[in-house]
Amino acid sequence: MAVDVSAPTSTVDLGPAAALSCRECGTRFPLGPVFACVECFGPLEIAYDFGSYEAEELRKRIESGPASIWRYAPLLPVPADVADKPNLNPGWTPLVKADNLGRELGFTAQLHVKDDSGNPTHSFKDRVVACAIEAARAFDFTTLSCSSTGNLAGAVGAAAARAGFKSCVFIPHDLEQGKVVMAGVYGGELVGIKGNYDDVNRFCSELIGDPAGEGWGFVNVNLRPYYGEGSKTLAYEICEQLGWRLPEQLVIPIASGSQLTKIDKGLQELIKLGLVEDRPYKIFGAQAAGCSPVSTAFKAGRDVIRPVKPDTIAKSLAIGNPADGPYVLDIARRTGGAVEDVTDTEVVEAIRLLARTEGIFAETAGGVTIGVLRKLVENGLLDPSKETVAINTGDGLKTLDAVSDAGLTVTIQPTLESFRAAGLAS
Repeated sequence: MAVDVSAPTSTVDLGPAAALSCRECGTRFPLGPVFACVECFGPLEIAYDFGSYEAEELRKRIESGPASIWRYAPLLPVPADVADKPNLNPGWTPLVKADNLGRELGFTAQLHVKDDSGNPTHSFKDRVVACAIEAARAFDFTTLSCSSTGNLAGAVGAAAARAGFKSCVFIPHDLEQGKVVMAGVYGGELVGIKGNYDDVNRFCSELIGDPAGEGWGFVNVNLRPYYGEGSKTLAYEICEQLGWRLPEQLVIPIASGSQLTKIDKGLQELIKLGLVEDRPYKIFGAQAAGCSPVSTAFKAGRDVIRPVKPDTIAKSLAIGNPADGPYVLDIARRTGGAVEDVTDTEVVEAIRLLARTEGIFAETAGGVTIGVLRKLVENGLLDPSKETVAINTGDGLKTLDAVSDAGLTVTIQPTLESFRAAGLAS
């Protein structure tokens, strides 16, 4: 089934996307709703024909585009008119100069937090779904679906509602209530499955091969090659917001590992296109200790990821058998980075630290990232004299239970005497 993409391979209009390419053996296939290579069963990803843009021409085109991920449409598997279609228009979220946090952690160089909690459903998942839904349109799917640890379920429900798709999403039955409500409010079907995320994902893979799933686009299964490309936009935005240059260090949370691998892919594309100067950068992965198969493998010097049963408050990262885990190891080692993990107690401390220093209320995944950032500095693996970007992927309002003891400092009577007695007077 290998194809020569120098010749037309599909009538599907997904912009510069030219073919699907196996990440393992390199075999190429026509664009379609498939995710695994029939030659070696390796994962498929998008291969592009970016044309003959001059770097300055492309940079100007991007800068004149909309304040969303669609400014990067020439680099994504989407049609040129994507911004005119009904979608949530995610992206272009703040890159915050985290000076207070940096001082507390001992940074002498600039520390930034890329705060993706400002997306339409308050997590980075809006980026990946936005790309997946364009593939769903191209392949004439009628129902959007996914397996999810929570954030993706909400992103799919919202995007489907806006675009006029039906939706049916599947989640572990014991997710945080905030994420359950946010996924269910959009009017699609929300199905709880008794088990963890890996059980949910296995079920979805079975449903794809059954007549009951006909016409369904599973954004993170049969549409996964297109879906994953949305994460590249984090890399694009960070570099553009830095004045078209690469950060020296990045700290990225790991669930399936796809976000980290696609950010690296995005950085490499910017280098090849001449949009940024090629210079060394290090990528660090962050996991919760209660679900740390990639961190464990990294520290042991192994190439094989041994699946684990998740047990952590960071449920959005609780994937015990991460599909992109081996590729995360490759990237961390290639760039001179590392993969580290933190306990649930450290996650909560980091959520509070980021909120107290920068006014950013992160969900538990963000607590993992900031907790690992602090740990990497303390153990000397991350250099605080180099410009660093840490990624917060979601809003703390989704995981209120993690910091449920926060609240009133004191209760007083409506009198000055009571106010002074409480020790609140300056």
